[in-house]
Amino acid sequence: MVRALPRLLAVLAVLLGTVPFAPAAGAEPGGPALTWAVQPADRHGPDGRRWIEHTLDPGEVLTEHLAVRNFSDAAVVFSLKAADGYLTDRGRFNMLPSDRPSVDGGTWIGVQPQVRVGAGATKVVPFTVTVPRDATPGDHPAGIAATVTSAGGTVAVESRVGFRVMTRVSGTIAASLAVDGLTVGYRYSWNPFAAGTVLVRYTGTNDGNVAVTGTGTVATAGLFGLGERAARADAGELLPGGGREVEVRVGKVWALGPLRTSVRLTPAVLGGDPAGAEIRPGSATVTAWALPWPQLALAALLAAVLLTSRTLLRRRRRRLAELLDRARAEGRASALVGGSGAATGKGASAAG
Repeated sequence: MVRALPRLLAVLAVLLGTVPFAPAAGAEPGGPALTWAVQPADRHGPDGRRWIEHTLDPGEVLTEHLAVRNFSDAAVVFSLKAADGYLTDRGRFNMLPSDRPSVDGGTWIGVQPQVRVGAGATKVVPFTVTVPRDATPGDHPAGIAATVTSAGGTVAVESRVGFRVMTRVSGTIAASLAVDGLTVGYRYSWNPFAAGTVLVRYTGTNDGNVAVTGTGTVATAGLFGLGERAARADAGELLPGGGREVEVRVGKVWALGPLRTSVRLTPAVLGGDPAGAEIRPGSATVTAWALPWPQLALAALLAAVLLTSRTLLRRRRRRLAELLDRARAEGRASALVGGSGAATGKGASAAG
């Protein structure tokens, strides 16, 4: 049965999200289809939970159940595996692949290695979560999945469907966020009469011991706090030790020299009981220079136009003055010539 699995199944990603897992399905033209789902359950079947989360004491053992639903037309033998959990760059939950050893919550889960599920049937399987006596307080994410392996040429590809198992160990809970790698850039507007946009990039890092979401503000202002603008900051969901790069745009900011930009994130405990948790906000500040180049260029252009206009006007006035002086000179010369001729005529008449 495993050898007849469709080749398309080899490219299916591991579907371990924060929502109930959709059935994984694959089909190759002319070949059979294999679809299945794995869900949290009680002894009787799926119980509607999206994932499993519990707060346990060090040394405590808990028994839970999962349900494997086979939607295919033939019985299938699934491998059952658990591994440490993490969040992808897109914020989706996943579990370590089989070739990477787990060192935390994934090693606490004990489950039978395989289960055979008939065509169109559902099989409920118990599993245990055993917390080590020396376990540290906080969240220890893991995942559990039903897997099948297909042979894609010379490479065996494992496809799996499962859900999140979040174990919170009792003790001092610290919800803490740090703001790392804060950088600021300025994007000018094409319109010199409009303000630009400040591009803020940072990494929100969960340096506490529980899963959190982070929200806050990004504020930027010019010299002496002039023209302050703010925008919402968000780090999304972060597991302990995880981080995520975030970009925020703050609009309508004038470039007037030094821009002081601050990011502040406040964590909120995700899931479980946050009572008594230590809340540690994170913040960072950086100053960058943004000079009003478009406005300076426009001012320089206007100054050049004004200077050119004044120069041309002065030349025109000077030329006009020269023309007037020349006209006056010619007028005076003409008058002198006319006056001299009249005087000479009178003298001749008297002599005759």
